[in-house]
Amino acid sequence: MLKTWFEIKLWKRIFAALLAGIIVGLIWGDGAESIRWIGDVFVRLIRMLVVPLIFTTLVAGVVSMGDPKRLGSIGARAFVLYLLTTSAAIVVGLVMGSILQPGVGVDLSGVEARTLGSAMTVAERLYAVIPTNPIAALAEGNILAIIIFSILIGTGIVLCGDKAKILGDAFNAAAEVMLKITFLIMELAPFGVFALIAWVAGTQGVATLANILVLAIAVYIGCFTHMILVHGGIIRFIVRLPLMPFIRGAVDPQLVAYSTSSSAATLPVTMAASEGNHGVGVPVSSSVIPLGATVNMDGTALYVGIVALFAAQAFGIPLTMSDYLIIGLTTTLVSIGTASVPSASLFLLAAVLDSIGLTGAQTAIIVGFILPFDRILDMMRTVVNVTGDLTVAAAVAKFEGELDEEVYRARPEI
Repeated sequence: MLKTWFEIKLWKRIFAALLAGIIVGLIWGDGAESIRWIGDVFVRLIRMLVVPLIFTTLVAGVVSMGDPKRLGSIGARAFVLYLLTTSAAIVVGLVMGSILQPGVGVDLSGVEARTLGSAMTVAERLYAVIPTNPIAALAEGNILAIIIFSILIGTGIVLCGDKAKILGDAFNAAAEVMLKITFLIMELAPFGVFALIAWVAGTQGVATLANILVLAIAVYIGCFTHMILVHGGIIRFIVRLPLMPFIRGAVDPQLVAYSTSSSAATLPVTMAASEGNHGVGVPVSSSVIPLGATVNMDGTALYVGIVALFAAQAFGIPLTMSDYLIIGLTTTLVSIGTASVPSASLFLLAAVLDSIGLTGAQTAIIVGFILPFDRILDMMRTVVNVTGDLTVAAAVAKFEGELDEEVYRARPEI
């Protein structure tokens, strides 16, 4: 029986666990809270891999390039693509908010106002890129600082040549070990996904979703629209690759992202899928995807754009074209400073809502309205973030000649 279990494709096991979790959660109700710890253990296991995986694979990636100048080309292409997809996500969000008008007719009179602390500003995020103590950055999981330190280590190994060959080989071996551990832990994904989805469905199920049905519909339609038109468009028309292999290869990280609501927690799975399923070379996957987990927030930007219109509609605040432009610009800037953890986008709302004239009290009411069921919306926008990371990694790999198209186009056993 155990053999039969492992013969089933992992994405099928995860998908079945997700459906079973929804059914069990809706039946069990609040009692599903008792199995949440299983999901939390799974999340802790994959989060445990994030720092060592980024550190070892990025150093190994720079070493494998042989020329550290190539990293500048990869980083520039990735950042431009991330900026473009984020901008497109905001446009999609504003269009969905304008068409579906989720805030019209919403009664916020009985909502308990809630406030949040301030998010890290863009300036603080950029300042934190350079670690004063690299060991502390590794311990704290400061992704951008780890990226900078890893690049410098890899560059130093390349510049030292044969003298540092043994160290380069060690990092290559360490990267392979971390990827194997990732595959081992992913075998636990069906159980973790089942527990997390059962908990969400049991504690924040249909009754909760009914309160924000139009907003939820707007967010979910917007997310699917962005993935199909923007991410799919990049793969099919810009880098001219067939779309179906990309979709098949993205299923595992998408399902994990949906259950964990954290692109940081999904990072090891995303990197493994990018290399193993999409054929993206280590130099690209090890640099582009960790960068994306930090600065690429397509789903978050889309969501904040919709919520900004929701708030304006709920409070009867008319918006001009300049207001739409301000929302877009503000969302783009503040999304860069968003942590890749569950519900982090709520910290963006104060800055964006303030830009269109909402008072602090009104912002607190909006946060109080959204917070109880934000997890349901967060799950979907995390899928968009992860899909964006995979899209940009594949595109940059194609441009840089680091894409194994034979691996990409290979049709796996379904």
